[in-house]
Amino acid sequence: MTFASVKDRDDIEAEMPFAERDLPKTTWEMLGRTAAAHGSRKALTFRLLSDPGAKEETFTWGELQGKVAQTANMLRNLGVGEDDVVAYLLPNCNETVLTYLGGQVAGIVNPINPLMDAEQIASILRETGAKVLVTLRAFPKSDVAQKAAEAVKLAPNVKTILEVDLLRYLTGIKKLIVPLIRPKNPASHGAKVLNFNAEMDRQPKTLTFKDSGSDRVAAFFHTGGTTGMPKIAQHRFSGIIYNSWLGDRLLFTEQDVQICPLPMFHVFAAIVSLGASLSSGAQIVFPTPQGYRGDGVFDNFWKLIARHKVTFVITVPTAMSALMQRPVNADISSLKLAFCGSAPLPLELYKRFEAAAGVTICEGYGLTEATCLVSINPPEGEKKVGSIGVPFPHTHIRIVNVATGMDCRTDEIGEICVSSPGVYGGKTYTEAEKNADLFYHWPENDDWYLRTGDLGRLDSDGYLWITGRAKDLIIRGGHNIDPAEIEEALAGHPAVAFAGAIGQPDAHAGEVPCAFVELVDGAEVTVDELMDYATKHIHERAAQPKHLEILAELPKTAVGKVFKPDLRRRAISRVYNAALVNSDVPAEVAEVIEDKRRGLVAQLVKTGTVTDEDVDRTLGAYTRPWEWRP
Repeated sequence: MTFASVKDRDDIEAEMPFAERDLPKTTWEMLGRTAAAHGSRKALTFRLLSDPGAKEETFTWGELQGKVAQTANMLRNLGVGEDDVVAYLLPNCNETVLTYLGGQVAGIVNPINPLMDAEQIASILRETGAKVLVTLRAFPKSDVAQKAAEAVKLAPNVKTILEVDLLRYLTGIKKLIVPLIRPKNPASHGAKVLNFNAEMDRQPKTLTFKDSGSDRVAAFFHTGGTTGMPKIAQHRFSGIIYNSWLGDRLLFTEQDVQICPLPMFHVFAAIVSLGASLSSGAQIVFPTPQGYRGDGVFDNFWKLIARHKVTFVITVPTAMSALMQRPVNADISSLKLAFCGSAPLPLELYKRFEAAAGVTICEGYGLTEATCLVSINPPEGEKKVGSIGVPFPHTHIRIVNVATGMDCRTDEIGEICVSSPGVYGGKTYTEAEKNADLFYHWPENDDWYLRTGDLGRLDSDGYLWITGRAKDLIIRGGHNIDPAEIEEALAGHPAVAFAGAIGQPDAHAGEVPCAFVELVDGAEVTVDELMDYATKHIHERAAQPKHLEILAELPKTAVGKVFKPDLRRRAISRVYNAALVNSDVPAEVAEVIEDKRRGLVAQLVKTGTVTDEDVDRTLGAYTRPWEWRP
């Protein structure tokens, strides 16, 4: 059956309840089924370098099953039981995949973003109670090993560190040079340090213990928080299997090859992309440890597609924007589909990418708290650009009026609430108090609907549209930034009375952080001084403001809270006017209005002879809509 419409979705659901489907109960069982069906086919490929001719390592499904068994056996020997946690702080490589899968088989796996500060990493290790940390051995141009050592000092619950040495992926002169320039490996902590591959190779290629065979928490993924303690979301096998099944049922077969340049600490790469391959037998290719951020990846991307005969690309708007700055310089006729998520996709970028690559683009929506997938523009049906498509089979959406708790009517904006096999009702976060007010619960049929914090609407065709964010998150290229972190940092300056942070439109990243401040009476400070202060006190570079303004008074509500819609209007006007001037388009923003269906809309007036096409070429790269003022 195809997936081209709401009717197709409903027909799939009508086959049977999800719980009655003949699906594996655990990750190990899922891998076993795929290895039995496609054992000799390519499963997993990793390359350290982006050059299409560079060394790569590929496992078949049979080989991958054996190595996952070895990894799980190793972890059990280190004292990891079903309720114990294996964390990993790694860039992408084959060992990352083995840890992700083997960690679930042996216990609970906890991927951690290596870009975070050591203090944040330590806070996650303490919250999850991780016994084992898998990380890098010190390697040139990487500070992962150093961060891991600092974090383990602050997390004494970590008893063992397993080190992955990327040296084994190198060849030629580079393999000889790296040992000479390798940084000193830090070890000023109390944990035992072992070599990942040496320990794994000692293990048998079949499980030495019995797989649980039943549903349980299998993974912890962190979410939110740019400088504070992130929240830890719990993922059960049932949610992980559900996401894998969606990819198998709707998108992939064993004939497909997907390229995934996204990090394996994120649900999009681990649960959706890798999971779809695990269920379907499609090969998955990870290009370089840093994915899209890796040296030369964008320059070589089309050649890598040709090299591996890729049929399916996992991407985000910022990566698509970067790729459109490079010519298509290889035979990419194998490419069929691109799945774009994490942030809204501008219409102009959608058109350019689809035309240049000759590929269908499907926008999707998901969130860590729901294990991931929620909706997609149907691969074989109508794609309403700007919407996030139709909810997946067995995923149900309610648009709820936050003030009344009642369902909204068609096209009426409310909070997007999700029920699916990926929603762990009432128990999403490890900390019980953080689950308070996170759900709507209807006891009569035990329905748990996760409150996403996103505002949106369902149209008459059943397509879902996001119109805003109830929690005011700034989404920079798919990266969630809490504006409170920026505001708290700026409020620490003695000259600042109030601060408000928002996401201002950006043609490349969708949004970038923008801050507005009101000064203490009589205080004097320059914008440059405040920007310097922000740089020093906001530890994550992505959260540092790209623009800062000092206002005589910030707009406020009747109870004294900063009124952010006015700040957004101000930022939209400034950014759009600058873009129009830079492109010599004779038009300007007269007003930014609130539209009940589209959110904030820039109304333009003409200052000369201009066409809609002139404006579209300039403003089409932004996600906020525009119209002519009546």
